[in-house]
Amino acid sequence: MCDARGVTSEHATPDPATLATVVARQRAEMDRLRDLAATSAVLERAKGAEMALRGCSADEAREALLQRAKDRRRTLLEECWITLGTLGPPVTGPDRRPELAVAGTGGPPSGSAAPGLPSASPAPDDRATAPAPDDVPAALARLARTLVRVGSPRELARALLEHLGPKTAADAVLLYARLPSGALELAGHAGIDDALAAQWRQVPPLGGLAAPDALRTGEPRWLEDFDRDRERYLLIGDPPERWRSRAWLPVPGGEAPGFCLGVLRRRGGAFPPADREHLLAVAGLCAGRLRAFGTRQEPAADTDAVQRVFDALPVGAMLLTPVRSPTGEVRDYRIDAATEPAGRAAGRTGPELVGQRFLECFPALAGEPLWPACLTVLATGTPYEGEPFAHQNAGAGTEPATYSVRVAPLGGGLVLTWLRHGPSDRQEQRLADLQRLGDLGWVNWNLVTHEAGWSAQVFAIFGRDHGLGPVRPTELPALSLPEDRPALARAVRALVDEGQPCDVPFRTRTPAGVRHLRFVAEAALDANGTPIEVHGFVQDLTARRRVELALVESERAMLTQHDVLRAERSLVAQLQHALLPLPKGRLRLAGLRVEVSYLPAQSGVHVGGDWFSAIELPDGDALLVVGDVAGHGVDAVATMAQLRFTAKGMVITGSSLTGALTRLNTLLLHSRDTHGTASMVLARYERARHRLLWAQAGHLPPLLVRDGAARYLDRPRGILLGATPSPVFGEGECVLRPGDRLVLYTDGLIERPPENIDRGLERLAEAAAASTEDTPDSLEPLLATLLEGEERRDDVCVLDIRVPDEAA
Repeated sequence: MCDARGVTSEHATPDPATLATVVARQRAEMDRLRDLAATSAVLERAKGAEMALRGCSADEAREALLQRAKDRRRTLLEECWITLGTLGPPVTGPDRRPELAVAGTGGPPSGSAAPGLPSASPAPDDRATAPAPDDVPAALARLARTLVRVGSPRELARALLEHLGPKTAADAVLLYARLPSGALELAGHAGIDDALAAQWRQVPPLGGLAAPDALRTGEPRWLEDFDRDRERYLLIGDPPERWRSRAWLPVPGGEAPGFCLGVLRRRGGAFPPADREHLLAVAGLCAGRLRAFGTRQEPAADTDAVQRVFDALPVGAMLLTPVRSPTGEVRDYRIDAATEPAGRAAGRTGPELVGQRFLECFPALAGEPLWPACLTVLATGTPYEGEPFAHQNAGAGTEPATYSVRVAPLGGGLVLTWLRHGPSDRQEQRLADLQRLGDLGWVNWNLVTHEAGWSAQVFAIFGRDHGLGPVRPTELPALSLPEDRPALARAVRALVDEGQPCDVPFRTRTPAGVRHLRFVAEAALDANGTPIEVHGFVQDLTARRRVELALVESERAMLTQHDVLRAERSLVAQLQHALLPLPKGRLRLAGLRVEVSYLPAQSGVHVGGDWFSAIELPDGDALLVVGDVAGHGVDAVATMAQLRFTAKGMVITGSSLTGALTRLNTLLLHSRDTHGTASMVLARYERARHRLLWAQAGHLPPLLVRDGAARYLDRPRGILLGATPSPVFGEGECVLRPGDRLVLYTDGLIERPPENIDRGLERLAEAAAASTEDTPDSLEPLLATLLEGEERRDDVCVLDIRVPDEAA
């Protein structure tokens, strides 16, 4: 196994994805062997046809097939299919089944087709669209001869479209290859434009897509009802309506097909059975060409000569040749040469690695930085050198050595080398890593010889050119800002004159801006106590200092904002009290007893816009109102005052309830000083008729308690004030009886986020029905029940209206 940089480690855990890739490759080899065994039936049938035509023996027939395949650069299976396809048409008669025209083939009757070929006799109702029975083998034979000459999946797609277009009404052909991740990649296409091909270049391995579904199950998908298919699958097309019917066929390839053939038609309707068999035969026929594309590799170099060169190298090195998928993606590398140290890193000898796959020898590399680095070098030609790392070779008992990995291009492949560092190199690298991670560097001054030394990190911190060299300790204060120079100079003088250690912060100006630094140093003394050498470090604290300053500034801003909000709350509370004075005790209005309660929110520093109005009108009736303005603060209070006094004035001057709401809505929409939207309940009690008329604008309905039972009045039509320029408001009516109780309220009384508001309404109805007291303070128990243990996030405004028992 292999560590993060490509060297084996006894305790490294192979990447599961890499192991799965290795297993998949081995399974593909098993599939190839299985396919080879499955061709025996076709081979025997072709031999029989050859024996019947030429009158030769079985061995001679086989040799003839092999020789023709070699001469024409075909596979044996392709030559067998072409031989069978060039036979004469089947002989049919009224009293006999169709048979091959050539006797003695040893194959089944053409009514039960050979593997991969359709039945020779299509269904009667399919003859109008399917190829004629005697034309199917010949057509497949012509296609097989064409496929032998194609050189890429895209040429294969064009050949398939030319073949299937006139025979199955195909308008487009797509070939997808399965990637190791399970996703599909478009390998070839014909009949669609490049923009659509780019859009569907990659198909993720998700549900709801027909092509992956066909490959996953190994069964074809016939999409013949467009309206129903678009509900099941995400359809390819721009727009998808362009293709009214489709077929997705897994190309035979063992237990896990690696390719899928898509056939798209502009016309809708079902694929006739003969067309289906023909398409399945075509999918089987192109399987060999697709696998040939997938296994084709770049020609190998003279590996023997290269290996002799590698045997002379003293470092760990390997020559890698990329192994590509049919779509050109690099799946792995073939090791064409390896040195002995490289073999030891993998627990083998160098020659044992030659011919092996790189990921099979180093499976943990698939998820490490070296793998994408190899892909980048292969694509760009720019060498890569990784960070040094510690590694202990397999079986070694000594302490780990330090290595660096380097990748360089060579022709069409890569040369990967391991460089081993000595102990001094390791120590220097560790010190450099420590300084870089801590953002500090060491300094050293010899006060006797006046020699000075700075690490590379100190030059980087000061932004100083290495060619200028380090400064003397007494010159160090000159690098600081003028404000910090005196303190740093005193500390340096005490250090070099008296040997006192120092730890002093200062600032310096660099090309990158002002930096906050820390200088820590101590002096080495001689026998007389005189400082002779200074050693210490300089640390860059700029990032930490910026965070500290940001926190201080944020805290200062928060305190200032808090004071402003508290002052605003105090001002708004005074303004609200002046505009909305609370009555002392109960009110008597038109024969009703009205108790009012207003409770401000406990959380936050803003005052809300809840309000009420309860007055007796000039004609002896009563006006009862509760409302809630959206928002908080001065604006909400100003809008509340405008609505409260305007509503009272409109009703007093004779406006109806719905008319008043309509005018208030217009007022909010066209006034620049308003606060947006508001809700309200506007009610008028007619004393003579004991009737309550009411309207609402997006507000919660009043609660009526009668004979110990509570119910909410049916809400008439109404929408929030300021929500629309053309609202429609309705009016409700309710006759009140002696002993009735009516509760008008704002949403702060019932809302408990994240609880549903319906639960709050139920809780209010239950509490009101249970509260039977009729005393001057009867509203307090109701509020205590509903608000006990709850922090009020919004204002609460309540009108508790009672109809006395003695009312006439």
